[in-house]
Amino acid sequence: MGLVKNILRVFTWWNGQTLNTQLWTWRKGQKVGEDEMGNIFYQTEGGVRRWVIFNGEAEASKVSPDWHGWLHHTFDEPPTKRPLPHKPWEKPHHANLTGSPKAYAPAGSIRKAEPVERRDYEAWQPE
Repeated sequence: MGLVKNILRVFTWWNGQTLNTQLWTWRKGQKVGEDEMGNIFYQTEGGVRRWVIFNGEAEASKVSPDWHGWLHHTFDEPPTKRPLPHKPWEKPHHANLTGSPKAYAPAGSIRKAEPVERRDYEAWQPE
């Protein structure tokens, strides 16, 4: 399993950090902080470049709004040094669940409905 994982790291980015990203992070990265999902955030000297090493699958919706603002240079200081004030009505951040079994399905959705036995028509059968 170790060999397959290392080969995947060379050729794919969605299975975690690639070998080149790991080398860049080791040489130039300064760890800035970690979020509640286990993602680790880095920057270069002076904060010109900022990036995240995802914990698990690389999915952008796994980054909270606080860290997203820091990654995109909206905030100069990371949430570890200067946390954003949160309102009591704000919900906690959740990753995008689209395409998963926990995805939202509105009332009347085909995914929520139980199979119904229909008696108002008869299905066509080829002869």
